[in-house]
Amino acid sequence: MEFIVNNREPVYLQVVRHFKQQIAKRLLEAGQEIPSRRELAVQFNINPNTVQKAYKEMEEQGLITTEKNYPSKITTDVEILKGIRNELIMEAVNEFVDSIKVINVPVEELLEMVKKNYELKQTNHEEGGSK
Repeated sequence: MEFIVNNREPVYLQVVRHFKQQIAKRLLEAGQEIPSRRELAVQFNINPNTVQKAYKEMEEQGLITTEKNYPSKITTDVEILKGIRNELIMEAVNEFVDSIKVINVPVEELLEMVKKNYELKQTNHEEGGSK
């Protein structure tokens, strides 16, 4: 798992987002064990206390479950798992809308531009391009 820290938000929230993205991409499945806190700290090259905070946050959100003396696992709660993808999409849409609304682009024009750009990037990705 690749993890790159940015300076825009706390690292523990970036860890939580990383796990949500892995679940949304189906790289992590319901009930799958995840690395221990210590293993993840080494793997991501971050402070173990930061990982502990991220795991605590994921437990509070119901994203992972941890039973005493057993590894933490991705939840098997179908509703939580379905909600992760929608949550990530809505966060991205909200950021986009907030950044673009100052230009006052008509919605139809904007949707057409987004559709063309998305299709172009999808084609480039399928062809092995990086654009």
